[in-house]
Amino acid sequence: MRITIVTDAWIPQVNGVVRTLQTVKSELEAMGDTVDVISPDLFPSFPCPSYPEIRLSIAWSGQLGRRFRRFVPDAIHIATEGPLGMAARRWCTRKTLPFTTAYHTQFPDYVSARTGVPAALLWRFERWFHRPAAATLAATPSLRTQLAEQGIGPLLPFGRGVDFSAFPETPPPRPAAYDGLRGPIQLYVGRVAVEKNLEAFLRTSQPGTKIIVGDGPARAALARTYPDAVFLGALHGADLAAAYAHADVFVFPSRTDTFGLVIIEALACGTPVAAYPVQGPIDLVAPHVGALSEDLDAAIREALTRDRAACKTYGRGFTWASAAQEFRSALARFTTSERQEAFALDPVAA
Repeated sequence: MRITIVTDAWIPQVNGVVRTLQTVKSELEAMGDTVDVISPDLFPSFPCPSYPEIRLSIAWSGQLGRRFRRFVPDAIHIATEGPLGMAARRWCTRKTLPFTTAYHTQFPDYVSARTGVPAALLWRFERWFHRPAAATLAATPSLRTQLAEQGIGPLLPFGRGVDFSAFPETPPPRPAAYDGLRGPIQLYVGRVAVEKNLEAFLRTSQPGTKIIVGDGPARAALARTYPDAVFLGALHGADLAAAYAHADVFVFPSRTDTFGLVIIEALACGTPVAAYPVQGPIDLVAPHVGALSEDLDAAIREALTRDRAACKTYGRGFTWASAAQEFRSALARFTTSERQEAFALDPVAA
């Protein structure tokens, strides 16, 4: 298939959406598909207010239409609700072309946390955005249940996996940054931002050392407020794999994630997970590989008792090949003969 993915999240951003789309693109190409990514680096852009790492593109539907016409995709997937996603949606609906969308991020919760806008109002936007889609792809059963309750559908599964080349079965040596630290090592990996609820982790009273891997707008303030925590910044490759593998427990304090890619990465490295019993963790953390509790201290204590070999075996059951096949199968339902006629027309001006 020839597949166009439209996304407002792309490199150099570092987050789960970008990693998911990059990896799925590679898997699809390995299957023989041709993938065109329409991303912010192709257009003028400006930093998102309060989150400058994210660039908001200045693009019109006609610009995307011309790229669609040159590539002639069999399927169009709109991954995000940002400016590029809006422009692609506009072009496809004007052409009455089928397209799929995805729900990667709890956009209503994130925006509400940053701006104070009521989440109910933002859910109205989500319903409007996804309504014309042939299907919306969502990662977990609990997420699909939530979206259905919010009036979004039809819904199809699109899971996630672990990159075993980045997280090998035999881990790299213990990080030098861990030397001399009091155990147990309690690790968080991800964006350092208000919506990740990091203070809930940093306020826990378990003995040991709290390690924060990642960067984001809240890092400086949290480092000042919690001087006993160790902030290592963003890590990649063998350094990240070592951080996961040599931690004693992985703590995931977020209440607003749709999946939690870092959860399965930690498990694939043999590290048990402590989290709240909320969407994302409830679909991923089986009782024998971690602990879920509204008392995060209790979850950490319990997770520390789990068998690391069992964690590794369980985590390594999540593969990107399966996730990419799920994605491909969803898009393949909505390829149509009318597509060729639409691409032969002049693009609609924005």
